[in-house]
Amino acid sequence: MVQRAYRYRFYPDAEQEQLLRRTLGCTRLVYNKALAARTEGWYERKERIGYTQTSSMLTQWKKQEGLKFLNEVSSVALQQALRHLHRAFVNFWANRSRYPRFKKKSNGGSAEFTRSAFKWANGQLKLAKTKNPLNIVWSRPIPQGCVPTTVTLKLEPSNRWFVTFLVDDSTVVHLPPSQNKVGLDMGLSILVTTSNGEKIANPRHFNQKFKRLKAAQKSLSRKKLKSNNRRRARLKVAKAHAKIADARRDFLHKLTTNLIRENQTIVVEDLAVRNMVKNRSLARSISDASWGEFVRQLQYKSEWYGRELIKIDRFFPSSKRCGNCGFILDKLPLNIREWECPQCKTTHDRDINAAKNILAAGLAVSVCGANVRPDRLCSKGQLRNSRKGKKQKPK
Repeated sequence: MVQRAYRYRFYPDAEQEQLLRRTLGCTRLVYNKALAARTEGWYERKERIGYTQTSSMLTQWKKQEGLKFLNEVSSVALQQALRHLHRAFVNFWANRSRYPRFKKKSNGGSAEFTRSAFKWANGQLKLAKTKNPLNIVWSRPIPQGCVPTTVTLKLEPSNRWFVTFLVDDSTVVHLPPSQNKVGLDMGLSILVTTSNGEKIANPRHFNQKFKRLKAAQKSLSRKKLKSNNRRRARLKVAKAHAKIADARRDFLHKLTTNLIRENQTIVVEDLAVRNMVKNRSLARSISDASWGEFVRQLQYKSEWYGRELIKIDRFFPSSKRCGNCGFILDKLPLNIREWECPQCKTTHDRDINAAKNILAAGLAVSVCGANVRPDRLCSKGQLRNSRKGKKQKPK
């Protein structure tokens, strides 16, 4: 049994939308006030304020004259906002994420409801403090017998409402075993190159809709601040971004699903995308390629369907290493797409050779646990056994 999220679009009526927008506003207010309190406590008193303290603060806020409207929405959504903030701080202290930031109204918002705050019966969802069930567009059915554990409502900047059901799904079964193994080399012009020689072009969804987005942003920049015209122009920009994100997400889901179905073992590089987008020349192209989302989808789909995903070290010289004799070049500029090995005279396609090397390195990691980081003392370093000690910097 695995946990799966089912996401649907819904269309609230006027009364529901008014209540839901008020709920999102209250959760945003509670989150920001708790974040300010925790920040002040740390910088002024070096005190780490946790969830228990912020929950007590929420009780006091509800009693204040100017904040009594917090009692008009579901208390579960407010408590969940505090839990999300606490989780954000836990990730920050563990160096897994940046410092939590304040939420903005222009970004839409979200609210999470647990079982005590909603009713699920006969395929209908009714939230706390609402009279009628939500008008949900069921693009696909929830598996029979699955009961939602949590429900998350989200309002996107494009004014689209979505509801996400988190369920314990027992219908997910492992796919039949396969003998196929594949290594994947990710790029920009060619999004994915497989060790089998197949090249999947990058659709470049951002570039396809760039003209319309550019015109919308140019119109937005000319509107007067806090005017209705600016609000409508901002909505056009948000809708343009939403179309790009939808197209990119749909393409990645189809691609990753096909890879999972056809291969038992998939090997990829563990790329530091967050550091790579700091390159101003390639930041937009790297973000549009969505390498991080691509690997994330492969990760959870491989767990669902009984496949193996292997990540090799990002410093492994997959492109510069000859797949025939193991010779490693000192330099290989990005503009060189084919090269000849000076030792064995084999001509390599840069991307296909890298994908084959990635597969070989991944199988070595899977079988013997080898460390595929190159030896810093020699450009012709080979795979070496992992050892304890200080982590070496790449050459």
